[in-house]
Amino acid sequence: MKILLVLGAINGALAVILGAFGAHGLKARVDESMLATWATASEYHFYHALALLLTGLLAKTFGASSMVTAGWVMFAGMLVFSGSLYILVLSGQKWLGAITPLGGTALIIGWLMLAWSLFKHA
Repeated sequence: MKILLVLGAINGALAVILGAFGAHGLKARVDESMLATWATASEYHFYHALALLLTGLLAKTFGASSMVTAGWVMFAGMLVFSGSLYILVLSGQKWLGAITPLGGTALIIGWLMLAWSLFKHA
């Protein structure tokens, strides 16, 4: 539970840092479509940092280990989804775009796991 809160806070900071880097540090280095890809990565990164905080608070409130599991699945999805997009933009390796949907799927599964856990425990 506590680890989800810590991960949420750290990832919130990272999302802001990486979003700012994309907005200011990448403008002269990549084209508009890659800047948009970076913006998508940082946007989802930030949303899911907040989701980790929420999930940690819910897990603490309800004492449900299934909520912690949902948080870990969301965290993995966030790493794969946003991480693959960040690396794609920095490296130019387009094949990384094939990995991104796996992260998106994990994010969806994490949200659905959280919903089920709330249904059972709240």
